[in-house]
Amino acid sequence: MANNIKQVMDIRPGKSMTTGQSDEHQRNWTERGWEWASKHGNYDRTRERLNFEVIKGGKVVPVDKSKSIPDRMAENLRERSIKDPNAGLTEPKFRTVANIIFGGSRERMHEIAFGGQKVNLTHGADNSHIRRNKDIELWAQDVYRFACDKWGEDNVIGFYVHLDELNPHVHCTVIPVDERNKISFNKIFGGNIYDFKERLFALHDELAKVNGKWGLNRGDSVSVTGTKHRTTEEYRRALSRECTALEEQIGNDRELLRQLHSDIRLAEKRVKGLSTMIANQEQKKLELEEEIRTVATDLRTGKGDSEELQKRIAKLDYELQKVLENLSDKREKLAEADCKLSELKTLEAESKDKVESYREEVRLATYNLENQVRYRLAEAMVGDIIREFRTHFQSLGKEAQSVFDDSLIKDMAERGEDIFKCAIYLFANYVDLATTFAEGHGGGGGGSDLPWGRKEDEDDRTWARRCLQRAHRMMKPAGGKSVRKK
Repeated sequence: MANNIKQVMDIRPGKSMTTGQSDEHQRNWTERGWEWASKHGNYDRTRERLNFEVIKGGKVVPVDKSKSIPDRMAENLRERSIKDPNAGLTEPKFRTVANIIFGGSRERMHEIAFGGQKVNLTHGADNSHIRRNKDIELWAQDVYRFACDKWGEDNVIGFYVHLDELNPHVHCTVIPVDERNKISFNKIFGGNIYDFKERLFALHDELAKVNGKWGLNRGDSVSVTGTKHRTTEEYRRALSRECTALEEQIGNDRELLRQLHSDIRLAEKRVKGLSTMIANQEQKKLELEEEIRTVATDLRTGKGDSEELQKRIAKLDYELQKVLENLSDKREKLAEADCKLSELKTLEAESKDKVESYREEVRLATYNLENQVRYRLAEAMVGDIIREFRTHFQSLGKEAQSVFDDSLIKDMAERGEDIFKCAIYLFANYVDLATTFAEGHGGGGGGSDLPWGRKEDEDDRTWARRCLQRAHRMMKPAGGKSVRKK
């Protein structure tokens, strides 16, 4: 059972931190916003008081809603004289934030957050009696220190712990600032999907050391499923279940988007109607004020009956007060309608982001399955090709055999295991080990003084091919030069 208790760490890049995201992290909603979130989401307002944030120095404090995360970020960058690359752009183009979620399996996270207290997760349930367990603060401080050690405390601009949803978790917002004091998501988290996955893999390993004392284990990695000899059919079934769940979530969010779209259209109509009414009332106000000035001038200059003019002014004043009251009421309602419309649009944008995120997960799952199948096919095919080559090679004449001199396929047939072993060291970037291995197994030649290492834009397959080609050269008899690590 303990092996099923896993840690969670999810990192998603963002081109900015929106006010809507900030409001969600801080629970900085209006009454209407809370009503909508409680109705359509998994938020329990009776537990909102249990939420907290961790600030500089690892201090646990109540959530500070006085300053949004975008404002914190702008202030942070300004104080450090760091330029936001998206500043001044109509649409943000650069990934300037990392949105990170920390958590774990629900059962264990509830134990850490609430101890032995039983939280009623039924929608709309009253959990006002639930108290926060000290352990969740200590766990959050451990994870906060992990984040600060990895990305720098100055770059952690938001660390909010939510205990009012189904599963306790952390929302951590990080500005990816590199050693040049510039924002660069690529430098900090990786420039392509392969580099990103490798760094995420290593981060999970490091986080597991922190979470170990809290009973949260490292999750299984897709990248090692092959070494566990998991069958492709088992892998396909697991991915099929994952994709089905993701498609269901996409369907649910699509329905939510449809309802949001309908609510937004109604809110826009209300805003438009109120704006028109206000414009009409303001025009009427101007007309009444002009008429009052005209009548007052007549009264002052003695034109017409004084008593009638005074009655006329009194009547116009009464009508003006009614218009002003009406204007005040409509402006207040317009402000509320504008606020609701803004909240709905923010929720719509967040829901669209979630749908796209789930779609990306489906695409990635499909990509992983394709890689697994490709790996199985290649593994089976390479061995067969080499065995078949050995058989036919012996039947060839010397002249025909000479065609294959120095070829990879011939050398693989003769000493494939050694070449593979050397290539594995190179793939892991253990250049010194690869060189030592080659020299100790009759090789050591065919090297180069040129720096050796993986290129930033190089995918796994291209990198593996280069490693195999270099290993082939290194396993040739000594006489050449060894490679030099970057």
